[in-house]
Amino acid sequence: MPRFLIALLATTMIGLTGCTSTSYDFGQTTSLKKMRYGDRDPQDFGSNHPGKHEVHGIDLSKWNGTDIDWAALKKAGVSFVFIKGTEGKDRIDSAFRTHWRNAAAAGIPHAAYHFYYFCSTPEEQADWFIANVPKEANMLPPVLDMEWNHASPTCKLRPDPETVRDVMRRFMNRVETHYGRKPIIYTSVDFHRDNLVGAFNDYHFWLRSVAAHPSAIYPGRRWTFWQYTSTGLIPGVKGELDINVFSGSAKHWNSWVAAANR
Repeated sequence: MPRFLIALLATTMIGLTGCTSTSYDFGQTTSLKKMRYGDRDPQDFGSNHPGKHEVHGIDLSKWNGTDIDWAALKKAGVSFVFIKGTEGKDRIDSAFRTHWRNAAAAGIPHAAYHFYYFCSTPEEQADWFIANVPKEANMLPPVLDMEWNHASPTCKLRPDPETVRDVMRRFMNRVETHYGRKPIIYTSVDFHRDNLVGAFNDYHFWLRSVAAHPSAIYPGRRWTFWQYTSTGLIPGVKGELDINVFSGSAKHWNSWVAAANR
């Protein structure tokens, strides 16, 4: 792991300039001991658990509804929100505009994510994302969500790793050119194992890991965000939701957000 000053320098270079993906390993040094939020299906992460991280956030889609108390979320310590924006070349999440508007009104840093669909081109999908996601302040870097979609009724394609990495690069280059921010890559364990091991090391990663610390199941992958549960409970949202942590301290986070909005 890099020393503090190196890690802090790395955070200030995110966004417009496109820096390397960073993991501060802050969970090894902080004095926080308990999980911050409730969980309907809590997991035992051992000593290196999400509660050791200072900065928490959520991700939302239409499945969470729009009856959300944003003031309560902010009071509960939610520091960021990833919002589902688009999917494929012609689908927009029905709650996106409401979530986006309310996150901005609450003053919570937010970003949209695009769920990739293998049956249309990356150019079509990037253009659809750009057409629907505003380019504005108080916005974190955009996110490309890469997963195998086993339940899709219309697209069963599973391209080879070389093709996967090619379409990702084309999508991200187009989006970065428009927003001036290097996209974050969200992925799951199986998709990463099949396609992304050793790839895109100059991007920030947001990793799904709901049963163990990311270091245990994404060996060698440096991460910036960790989605640790899909059954979390936070005041302001009815029902279960995804909860995430940022890998660095609150000071790192403030520098990270400031750099993303220059």
